[in-house]
Amino acid sequence: MNGLGNEIIVADMRGRTDRVTAAAAIAINADPATKFDQIMAIHDPRTTGTANYIQIINSDGSLAQACGNGMRCVVQALAAETGQKSFVFETIAGILTADEHADGTISVDMGTPRFAWFEIPLSEEFADTRKIELQIGPIDAPVLHSPSVMSIGNPHATFWVKDDVWGYALDRFGPMLENHPVFPERANISIAEVTSPSSIILRTWERGAGLTKACGTAACAAAVNGARTKRTGRKVTVTVPGGDLLIEWLDNDHVMMTGPAELEFRGTVDPATGGWSREQNVA
Repeated sequence: MNGLGNEIIVADMRGRTDRVTAAAAIAINADPATKFDQIMAIHDPRTTGTANYIQIINSDGSLAQACGNGMRCVVQALAAETGQKSFVFETIAGILTADEHADGTISVDMGTPRFAWFEIPLSEEFADTRKIELQIGPIDAPVLHSPSVMSIGNPHATFWVKDDVWGYALDRFGPMLENHPVFPERANISIAEVTSPSSIILRTWERGAGLTKACGTAACAAAVNGARTKRTGRKVTVTVPGGDLLIEWLDNDHVMMTGPAELEFRGTVDPATGGWSREQNVA
């Protein structure tokens, strides 16, 4: 499936006790036909009151705490199967809710943002995470500097620019910044341009996945960081390479993300080795 071009594998692991292994994820991603950003593995519920436990695996085999675009894909897949429109899921980041609307778009409650340096986490104390000391380039003329950092289930750094986000070599800067010592658990790195109080253009280097057409949590982080730095309001359309996401930082402090999801094809995969086969006559 894909969420605005964010390539997602939704793996049905219900009724099983095994897990998708890191080796399988790496093998699947190595095949150009199944290269992906995240695997969303649907397991039986662990907690009463939830529909499923969702394990999220990056293309490098590491685990992710959150993936907004992937959650929309999960919702669409389960809604098509069951007819249900509202869901409660559990991930390692906690409980989240999601709804499919009549127009086919899907809203996911991404929970509440965290701003304290030790919650993100950062390796050193910063009193104000709206703007931390971090830069790429010469000290007197940095290319990128002073990002807003936060966690929305996973760590994010939003670098603000006043010109075209495509003019920056994110493929070169992204790996360095993702693995910077200030981020002990690595971080998602985004470049954001505010085009109005209600719109942001965004590019993201995703932790464990690399350049991506869309990153839902990065869009949430950019919208929240825009509001907390008074660059935008609390309801923002975030335009990523794959399309638009509507992000609302609600009065109850929860962040709501709304956007589409799309089925590409179905198949069968071995969760231990990554061997797979594609079904015929599918969309």
